[in-house]
Amino acid sequence: MSCSLDLKTLEAAATWYVQLNDGTVSEAQHRAWQAWMHASPQHAAAWARVETLQRQWSMMPKQAALSSLGAAKAQRREVLKMLGMLVAVGGASWLTVEQVPYRAMLAEQRTGMRERRSLRLDDGSQLEMNADTALDIRFDSQQRQIQLHRGEMLVQTAKAQDPRPFVVHTADGSVRALGTRFSVRQLPDQTRVCVLQAAVEVRPLQHLDRPVRLEAGQQASFDRDAVNAVSLLPAGSTAWVQGMLSVDDWRLGDFVEELGRYRPGVLRCDPTIQGLSISGAFRIDDTDTVLQNLSKTLPVKVRYVTRYWTSIEPA
Repeated sequence: MSCSLDLKTLEAAATWYVQLNDGTVSEAQHRAWQAWMHASPQHAAAWARVETLQRQWSMMPKQAALSSLGAAKAQRREVLKMLGMLVAVGGASWLTVEQVPYRAMLAEQRTGMRERRSLRLDDGSQLEMNADTALDIRFDSQQRQIQLHRGEMLVQTAKAQDPRPFVVHTADGSVRALGTRFSVRQLPDQTRVCVLQAAVEVRPLQHLDRPVRLEAGQQASFDRDAVNAVSLLPAGSTAWVQGMLSVDDWRLGDFVEELGRYRPGVLRCDPTIQGLSISGAFRIDDTDTVLQNLSKTLPVKVRYVTRYWTSIEPA
């Protein structure tokens, strides 16, 4: 398959599959699915993978397939993860075990779309996981390592002296803590690091011998080749720990994309209004209310095509 499929696209395809097979699909839902299908080559490719999955299920005993679909209605998130893994591993020619979506699904620590989690690590460090995050923790006698496959984490390293290095690995390289509090977010093509206390060393994967030091109050993104320009840490960059999304003069398109991290299904912003400016603090645990209030401050309206397809459009 020629185009690259990210996990969110695969999960959207799986969501449509569950919706279209629950026996209550309406004509409007069917049209919305077709619109999604034709909106992007990635969408069509993801649906082709689901069709392959459908053919595989058709060879299963009927009762087993119905049982799985029933579970999808009762425990939607768990079944979508299972569907996502089947979709991912169904095309070995374009997705190997070593690629991120598969590893993320098998990670020992994962959070769902509306879930955050706090972990106390063996060394006394405190770890906060944002929504839709997957990571593995590997502590031994020589080192303390976290592999961040997807999402975002905030860590406060233990105050007690520990000779073992504390390192967070991502697809783009590594971040070594220097007695600190910092966050790491895996983005589609790069990693972003924010330092709240002390300092960290960032090492791009292709240049592990060229660390870049970030001090408290600084942030930077990096890919496998280089660390981008260092900038000041914006206020509210870790507000998600308190269940908030804090923005200051953001583009509406960027805001909607970020809000979509905390909401299942598809959240779309019409291109004609993506440049509108928005500021404020918003509760990520109640995205329905956030969307309802948008029309009170901006010339927009919210249209619910289906339960899992929401569109922000000009008023």
